[in-house]
Amino acid sequence: MRPKSDKPIGRKLILALLLAAIMLVSGMYVMPSLNLAVMGKRLLLPLARLLVSIALGLAIGELLEASGWTRHLAALAGPLFRFGRLGPLCSVSFTAAFFSGVTSNAMLLGFFRDGKIDRRQLFLTNFVNQTPAFFLHLPTTFFIIVPLTGWAGLLYLLITLLAALLRTSALLLYGRLCLPASPAATSAIPGSGPENLRRRSLREAWTALRCKLPGRFKRIALYVVPIYTAVFLLSSGGVFNRLQDLLTGTVVRAFLPVEALSVVALSFAAEFASGFAAAGALQSAGVLSLHQTVLALLLGNIVAFPVRALRHQLPRYLGIFAPAMGTQLLLGGQALRIASLVLVGGAYYWLG
Repeated sequence: MRPKSDKPIGRKLILALLLAAIMLVSGMYVMPSLNLAVMGKRLLLPLARLLVSIALGLAIGELLEASGWTRHLAALAGPLFRFGRLGPLCSVSFTAAFFSGVTSNAMLLGFFRDGKIDRRQLFLTNFVNQTPAFFLHLPTTFFIIVPLTGWAGLLYLLITLLAALLRTSALLLYGRLCLPASPAATSAIPGSGPENLRRRSLREAWTALRCKLPGRFKRIALYVVPIYTAVFLLSSGGVFNRLQDLLTGTVVRAFLPVEALSVVALSFAAEFASGFAAAGALQSAGVLSLHQTVLALLLGNIVAFPVRALRHQLPRYLGIFAPAMGTQLLLGGQALRIASLVLVGGAYYWLG
């Protein structure tokens, strides 16, 4: 039986799709360069891929929870999360983040809505989950960055790793000092004992998935589609490019030679490797020293990543967590990330 709220959610989703269509028609009127071919390539296909990835993440999270496998996942990072008083369910989300950020966030929201974790646990765990995200992309980024920039790239990766570990340690220590030592934070997952695992069958897990997934996916699509469309139109209108020019010039002139401007500017490009290619070329030509190259890469990361987050992560966060909470999580996570990079990068700047 479908939840009673499915019908009003369906109506709201239709209104959201209508709003997105109105925005697109208005955008085509204001920007003649926008045509059906451009929108199909730059909006519809990426949006479809995003929705599919969100649906898969929700499905995986629901199946893991319904089948009882959360008990095994929680054991992997259990000691860390017991120390931080975040509990085994937050440990499950942390472990899942090594494979899929969407799955991890969907599980967090599900635990929160079911009353199994509170708001502070959700926020702290989401911020801590930036560290698994770093390792999730490391195999790809390592073999792009290091060949292009050599030792500068290795130092850059080491600094970003130290910043991620610093954030994680500080957040877990905050949890240890500020969260209550409740039984839920140290006990096993409710209903995850061996006797419960034996009672759960694949049929029951599939039934739970069919009951929960459609409603949760509709709630997420309700925000993702219009927000993604709005971000696409802002990007097509050059808003992010103007923000890029403003931030790039201001930051580089304050700390580095003007030649480093190209490194930071190219860090905003859709293909992030272009910034590292420029850094490697400037270093090889003797324009930038090793120390300056590392600082240029860090500044490019600090300045460019929040803009990329607005472009790519904003629809996901606002879709999964709803606008108010999603905005708070995204801004809070970016603020912590920038603060840790500035702290570790500042130490490197003064020591160098």
